[in-house]
Amino acid sequence: MRLVMLARNASLYSHQRLVAAARRRGHDIDVINTLHVHMNITSNRPMLRFGGSTLPLYDAVIPRIGASITHYGLAVLRQFEMQGVYPLNESVAIGRSRDKLRALQLLAREGIGLPVTAFAHGPRKAEDVIKEVGGTPVVIKLLEGTQGMGVILAETPASAKSIVEAFSAANVNIMVQEFIREADGSDIRAFVVGGRVIAAMKRTGTKGEFRSNLHRGGKGEVTALTPEETDTALRSAKVLGLNVCGVDMLRARRGPVVMEVNSSPGLEGIERATDIDVADAVIRFLEHHAKHGETETKGQKG
Repeated sequence: MRLVMLARNASLYSHQRLVAAARRRGHDIDVINTLHVHMNITSNRPMLRFGGSTLPLYDAVIPRIGASITHYGLAVLRQFEMQGVYPLNESVAIGRSRDKLRALQLLAREGIGLPVTAFAHGPRKAEDVIKEVGGTPVVIKLLEGTQGMGVILAETPASAKSIVEAFSAANVNIMVQEFIREADGSDIRAFVVGGRVIAAMKRTGTKGEFRSNLHRGGKGEVTALTPEETDTALRSAKVLGLNVCGVDMLRARRGPVVMEVNSSPGLEGIERATDIDVADAVIRFLEHHAKHGETETKGQKG
């Protein structure tokens, strides 16, 4: 197959592993900077250009679109879809997962376990929003935050109200969630590929840190999922329409609750914690599913 990866930094561990896995299995793969692609939007002749040349027609595209360039990255991916190139994850599905509020709304509609979450506009609603999730402590999240950034634990009503009011004054969208105390600074990441959980790890934050992100010094170790956790991960991926994703869950007393579904999950932490060749599984998925025009969106749905 002839593959292309949309990635701004080809040297990242995840990107190098995917390239190596593709070449090891006999495929050609190009890595192109998403922001250096430009589009020719002409009736019946969608084209993509890079470095002054028209890009060839690939068999599949692997989108590794950073959160900071989601809007432009999805536009480029839609153009590939219009050409009939098979996307590892479709543009509409990535868009759903990147909109944290929309993702939670879709998961809630399907009855998937979630932390109690509230969202409102304006500082006058701060106290009501905090009460909605059961009072302090509460977790306050920026809707655009990634890798644990823009996530704050407010332990008192006064601090929670002040944080909500400060973000509201800055016209920043946030959501407020209940604090799952029994998770004790740990979460579970289930790595889903093609409707199967192929690897899972438990991530634990550093001492005194309630966020477990590996980028913030957390540690990962292999873990066995319960049947309910496996089911929750698979249903979450299906609801959002993602072929490949990382489903982050907390172990609450009432069962697993989904914190986030990541459409471009990193490979380094999960591979090192579990010793599973996740990159190989991703390429094998493309081998079995990448067919020209086999995309539900074709750039048409919102």
